[in-house]
Amino acid sequence: LLIASTALVATAGMAAADITITGHAAAGVYTNLDDDGLDGVYSNAGIVAAMSTTTDNGVTFSTSIDAEAGEEIDTGDFENDGPAGGTFALGAVSASGAFGTLTFDSDGIDNLYDDDRNGGDVSYSTTIGAISVAAVLNTDDSSETTDNTTDDMSVSASFTTGAMTISGAATSGDDYGTGTSLAVSYAVSDTVTISADTDNAPSAASLNTIGFATSINGITLSADASSDDTWDLDLGYSLSGVALTYSTTDTNAWDASASMGLGGGATVHAGVNHENSAYAGVSLSF
Repeated sequence: LLIASTALVATAGMAAADITITGHAAAGVYTNLDDDGLDGVYSNAGIVAAMSTTTDNGVTFSTSIDAEAGEEIDTGDFENDGPAGGTFALGAVSASGAFGTLTFDSDGIDNLYDDDRNGGDVSYSTTIGAISVAAVLNTDDSSETTDNTTDDMSVSASFTTGAMTISGAATSGDDYGTGTSLAVSYAVSDTVTISADTDNAPSAASLNTIGFATSINGITLSADASSDDTWDLDLGYSLSGVALTYSTTDTNAWDASASMGLGGGATVHAGVNHENSAYAGVSLSF
């Protein structure tokens, strides 16, 4: 009785944990997806365990663990990513509540100004009325990195009022230099949105871009043009589980893709681009 009573007291403040396990796999053929111009097949599989628990005072802690093996291709940029290497990784650990969300992930959090820059270690985000704010901190010193460069901190904020959204981001860094961006988008109607943004990267002239996007009857169209005389155009069409896309730029760097859902978490997809790279295969989610 004493042991049972002690156990009840010890577990009275614990919340039930939620663990969800999902899996994914992909397989297919590719051609000219690497610098060697090699043809071949790819196949990979992975499993993810997502875990969360909520304390009595309403704070939710969450994380994930994933394992993956096989060879991968990137259907977005037609690159052969090579062997997954039997990776086993711990995802970010986050705490969310009325105070916002605090996340810890060493070098795994994207820079808010440019996700191609160094990843951060700690982030915080919250919403205050119609304003959403976030900050990412890189705790590494430049002397601890292989290229002796770090991005110390990046911040972002966005504000929505009616059909207009205004957002901005900034970053600091030891060697990369500071950078800022500001963007405005306006929903003219339920189907048409126009946008404009300016990007002030270090050691470069400001880049100004205007664009628009529309979607009607399964057809999507978006385009933008920048002050450096570059532009891009994206077309899409979807009907009854079939999706077709086509993209091109001022340099005629085009690509086209098609996908169709088979049900049960299975999707067949194929693509080709201006460099004669192509892929075709099936992806599965469990």
